[in-house]
Amino acid sequence: MNVHVLIPAAGSGRRIGGDTRKQYLELGDRPILVQTLSRLADQPQISSIHLVVPEEDVATCRADLVERYRLEKIGVVIAGGAERQDSVRNGLEACGAADQDVVLIHDGVRPFFPQEQIGPLVQMAAAEGAAILAVPAQDTIKEVFDGLVRSTLDRSLLWQVQTPQAFRCDRIREAHRRAYAGGYLGTDDASLVEWCGWPVAVLPGHPHNIKITTPADLALARALISAGEVSLT
Repeated sequence: MNVHVLIPAAGSGRRIGGDTRKQYLELGDRPILVQTLSRLADQPQISSIHLVVPEEDVATCRADLVERYRLEKIGVVIAGGAERQDSVRNGLEACGAADQDVVLIHDGVRPFFPQEQIGPLVQMAAAEGAAILAVPAQDTIKEVFDGLVRSTLDRSLLWQVQTPQAFRCDRIREAHRRAYAGGYLGTDDASLVEWCGWPVAVLPGHPHNIKITTPADLALARALISAGEVSLT
């Protein structure tokens, strides 16, 4: 069994402001995406890492990121689709993973993923077909409709999902195939597996495993580094 990583990074990434896509903004002395890829390449379980980027970025991504920073274990760099789900489906078809291999699908702008959970996540995915990282919700969550509270959800049952999410390759490919055929658009890859009626195991994530999508997120990431709470390669 081999372990592959798929990074869907084909979105516009403009929420953080400016003309630079969020994954190319610098954190430390390198772009956020490079920091993420470097930490993933350091994981001994991982065999290959595949990137799905905007079509206009394919050539420059390989030259300006992969070659410039001498990134290891990089496989294909391909163009994404209209939606994140399309990009993941493209990546799953192009990465060359065997049915029983495990695929980790990870946000390119989450450089602080808990490295110690990669092994357990892979093992759980191989056994159950799908496994995700999540942390318990800390805030009260309310369901709101037309400006009015409809209900207060039971916080003890709510978890905030992170990446990487891990899947046996045959399971996630089939989930994407069914979702595409059925016109279902999920908010993450695990939701497609759930939609098919298959189980998804949950392992503890970490509060520092933030997704850097806004200026506040970037400021928090830099503060965590300055405080020594997280480290980069």
